[in-house]
Amino acid sequence: MLRPHAGLEIDGFRLTECLHRGGFATIWAVTHPLYRTPMVMKVPTILDGYDAPTIVGFEVEQMIMPRLTGPHVLRVIAEGDFTVMPYIVTEMIPGPSLLELFSKAPRPLSEVIEITVLMTEAVHDLHKQHVIHLDLKPDNFMRRPTGEMVCIDFGLSRHDGLPDLLAEEFTIPMGTFPYIAPEQYLGQRNDLRSDVFALGVMIYELTTGKMPFGKPERLRGVRRRLWSDPVPPRAIDRMIPEWLQEIILRGLEVDPKDRYQTAAQMLFDLQNPQLVKLTDRAHRMERDGFWTRVGRWRRMRKLRRFPDPPSPSAQIQKAPILMVAVDLASGMEDLARQILHSLKRMLELQPDARVACVNVIRSNRIGVDHITDEKGEHLHVARLISLRKWARELDMPEDRLTFTILEHTDPAKAIIDYAAKNHVSHILMGARSHSLSRRILGSVSSQVVAEAPCSATVIRVPLARRDEPAAPLPDTAGAAPLRPSVAE
Repeated sequence: MLRPHAGLEIDGFRLTECLHRGGFATIWAVTHPLYRTPMVMKVPTILDGYDAPTIVGFEVEQMIMPRLTGPHVLRVIAEGDFTVMPYIVTEMIPGPSLLELFSKAPRPLSEVIEITVLMTEAVHDLHKQHVIHLDLKPDNFMRRPTGEMVCIDFGLSRHDGLPDLLAEEFTIPMGTFPYIAPEQYLGQRNDLRSDVFALGVMIYELTTGKMPFGKPERLRGVRRRLWSDPVPPRAIDRMIPEWLQEIILRGLEVDPKDRYQTAAQMLFDLQNPQLVKLTDRAHRMERDGFWTRVGRWRRMRKLRRFPDPPSPSAQIQKAPILMVAVDLASGMEDLARQILHSLKRMLELQPDARVACVNVIRSNRIGVDHITDEKGEHLHVARLISLRKWARELDMPEDRLTFTILEHTDPAKAIIDYAAKNHVSHILMGARSHSLSRRILGSVSSQVVAEAPCSATVIRVPLARRDEPAAPLPDTAGAAPLRPSVAE
């Protein structure tokens, strides 16, 4: 079998320079007469010793990478098998990985948010393509010149639709010890929340300059994170905001069911810090006491595995972000109740969903801080109060229910933009009764259905009920009438 070296030609590719030499692979700059784009070739390091993990990991990459698309992954150009020399040729991303940036941690808050939003967005995109990375760390992220974050190195990954060669061949946990989740230590490779845990570790690291669980070199050190909690970030630096500590510590929960259920849910909080619901996590200033950790140790020492989750796609479907656009104008009570009933039915099938309740103020004065109604009351505040009252019947945990008042000259565009920015899975909204102007000019709901980046359901009041007096919503009786929020 050929060994890579400068000047080697294989299948038309010429190796010019070794860009990186690691323990498992070397990365070479390559050229080809048919391709003008800058390219790199990854070649596994095959020695004369025990190379099974390297070989299997490379086979996993060759299986997974060609199936991935989009800006968050490398474009695969060619592959070679083990007959002559195994390789993968991909596009070249200029610049270093994020390892260089993380070596300079802690970073300013604005930079922490910018980088972690991009990382989480990339991970969510992988999960939507049925892939769990399982080796997320700063070394395995690169940033395109256009800004998107790219995930690299899929040698330990799991594709929901392909055989898990690593699980079939090996029984020992695999991954980079400071970043692997507790369930990975127990040998579970089927939970996308393992990647959420790794994201929590990296946000902690970038924010504090320290590792939440140190840098263990042996599995025995990894095992301790089954019962040992990290030092709260604010105990290291009191300038770290409570909402960010809430996000970090939720991502680092030992039991996967206590973490964010998807990367999209973590991303929502990172992009909307004002909506993060603060719990006891946000206020901690020290680790749990000795006897608390001893109690966890007694419970966890006999644990063999956490309950197996469904497939990655099923996990995302089970815990989507649902956006509900509610019109609370006077006369729209019946429609608002219909939307509430429809949302309840959806939540019965998707109990882990996160619900973003949205109301839109149509205004030609974008950026004005104090829009008032006919009585001179602050319209944003009035809308927010009514929106919260509307949602009381949902009886949902506060950390899965948010309320936002949007202001825009075009309500449909406001809804569409919000859904795209926050990776909403489904939009639920109402449509007013038919009218000639809406048939001619088009309605908000029809524009949302046509242009939304996700599924959308439009609710109407049954025709038989449109002539009946509207029943008031619970707890909203007596509230001041509001101007129409989403003009149809």
